[in-house]
Amino acid sequence: MTDEREAHLPEDPDASRRPTLPFGSWPSPIRIDDLVGGVVRLSDPWVDGDDVYWIEGRPAEGGRSVLVMRSSDGVTRDVTPPPFDVRSRVHEYGGGAYTVAGGTVLFSHVRDDRLYRLDPGDDAPQALTPEGPYRYADLRFDRTRRRFVAIREDHSGAGEAKAAIVDIALDGDRDVRVLYEGPDFLAAPRPSPDGRRLAWLEWDHPDMPWDASRLRVAPFVDDGGLGPSDLAAGGVDESIAQPEWSPDGVLHFVSDRTGWWNIYRLAPGPRLENLTPVEAEFADPAWLFDRSSYGFLPNSAIVAAARAGGRDRVFHVAPGESLGEVESPYTEIGTLRVGPAGIVANVGTPTVPATIISLDPATLTTSGVLRHSTTISVDPERISIAEPITFPTAGGRMAHALFYRPVNPAVVAPDGELPPLLVRAHGGPTSAAVNALELTFQYLTSRGIAVVDVDYGGSTGYGRGYRESLQGQWGIVDVEDCIGAARYLVDRGDVDGDRLAIEGGSSGGYTALAALAFRDVFAAGISAFGIADLEMLQRDNHKFESRYDQGLIGPYPAMADRYRDRSPIHFLDQIAVPVLILQGLEDKVVPPSQAEALAAALEAKGLPYAYLAFEGEGHGFRGEVAQRRTLEARLTFLGAVFGFTPADDLPPLDLHGIDAWQRPARVATGR
Repeated sequence: MTDEREAHLPEDPDASRRPTLPFGSWPSPIRIDDLVGGVVRLSDPWVDGDDVYWIEGRPAEGGRSVLVMRSSDGVTRDVTPPPFDVRSRVHEYGGGAYTVAGGTVLFSHVRDDRLYRLDPGDDAPQALTPEGPYRYADLRFDRTRRRFVAIREDHSGAGEAKAAIVDIALDGDRDVRVLYEGPDFLAAPRPSPDGRRLAWLEWDHPDMPWDASRLRVAPFVDDGGLGPSDLAAGGVDESIAQPEWSPDGVLHFVSDRTGWWNIYRLAPGPRLENLTPVEAEFADPAWLFDRSSYGFLPNSAIVAAARAGGRDRVFHVAPGESLGEVESPYTEIGTLRVGPAGIVANVGTPTVPATIISLDPATLTTSGVLRHSTTISVDPERISIAEPITFPTAGGRMAHALFYRPVNPAVVAPDGELPPLLVRAHGGPTSAAVNALELTFQYLTSRGIAVVDVDYGGSTGYGRGYRESLQGQWGIVDVEDCIGAARYLVDRGDVDGDRLAIEGGSSGGYTALAALAFRDVFAAGISAFGIADLEMLQRDNHKFESRYDQGLIGPYPAMADRYRDRSPIHFLDQIAVPVLILQGLEDKVVPPSQAEALAAALEAKGLPYAYLAFEGEGHGFRGEVAQRRTLEARLTFLGAVFGFTPADDLPPLDLHGIDAWQRPARVATGR
């Protein structure tokens, strides 16, 4: 950081005058306040005419998601007033919670799941859908019929929620009408520019959308309903994502039929044409609705973002002429949109946190910064830049990760001491390591703790084959790859093999717990809303993921023994190290009962543990209280386990049994 908070640190770069302090105990100007109160989550940019919109998740407002607009005159303002919270709960993970057309905003309010309309100049949104057991997402304006189309999830029945494509009158003056239903899941309803056709995605149990999905197209009939549909692409062993119509009415989409998510167009014939035949992923797994990684430029070319080699890249696609990567500083690119105002995206770099930017359509270079996720400025000398590593793992495979070394020019580590390592297993488990400035990592590295963010088998960005290496192997491949990353760094002499910890959230929490229960490598573990009992997912899970584990593990109940054998909850007698458990009490994805059962079992065994449960938090912590307490507890926990005293003034952590626990020396050889 570059403000007065650095005053307490020595300024002299001479190592002989800098204090020698153990790893983990380094004073750092990166404060918890900077990671919580001063940071917002940026997502879902949208372009409407000359105006740009995006969502800001604000921990200081209890995690409320606020729709924000930057108008053509450069003024930024909140669009949705309190208490409106612009989020959707379709599939529990949501996404696609708003759309804008001609200045009119339609959005989902997560507290009652109704859709609200807000016209230019209005202060108070007006409800457009009635109260009821419905949720909405993936909204689009049907300009020809002056209505909206959306995905609706019906929770009125006793069984699973039912999916439908529905239309909603612009003025809310008639009942919501079902246009199409039948498949288990529906997404991406996209009217064609001429208003004559509708494209959408669908899939059925037990597939996830990244396993097998179908792209269908149907004509609109006279009353605005849909005629019979045709299968445009997709089927068994092919994932389709992000269907979009070009301005001249040609259907485009992303398919992984080659083993990589490439962009295709449905040319006359019909004939499928691969516009991006390269080993790069132009889509990611559809956990959220309305992801967008490409758009159409005024000259009929396409600008697109794709992931390859552990980072995101920008491509310029001129169909039938050229395909080329454009030099770009952005290593993380979220949603990318193209509109009359230009190109907007939420991006990050190794030295800049998440930012909403605009790109010049002619040069594809940055033309403006619309919003930073934080006003905190980090001194580049204190930033740990990720080192991509590829390392051998079990079965002769190679796996990937991003390694963050401890960095703090104000201190010197003791001679011969190596830093502790925190191994991060991302969620999903189809997600990917973060190749951008992640302040929660810098919070640790600036204090002397190394971090490795592992792209274990199953992660996105390395093709379908790499993603499918986790099929039937969850709890094995992911664990082996996390261990492989730790061993690689120990063998290379980068970290202390006696001070290895593993953490993860959601499915990453399961990987962490499985590593502790089934392998003897890590000296501590942190599970944030992690899965401890795989069979419990069969009894208490939501529709979207209710069959997911059958691909990751096997069919149930036919393979019930495998579920039990891979569930850490049944093997807690094999865990011999402290565990920090973090849980939201409103979590519908991984219910609190899993964390409570884990805490009770650790208590019965007499193992050191701390259990922090947060009221009002779901699957992922949005509020400032939970985020702050989690950061405090993680550092306190690691210090207690690894024998260092943080320089921070941290509140005490109720770490049961730590005083009686004898910390063993461990080496990352494992069994």
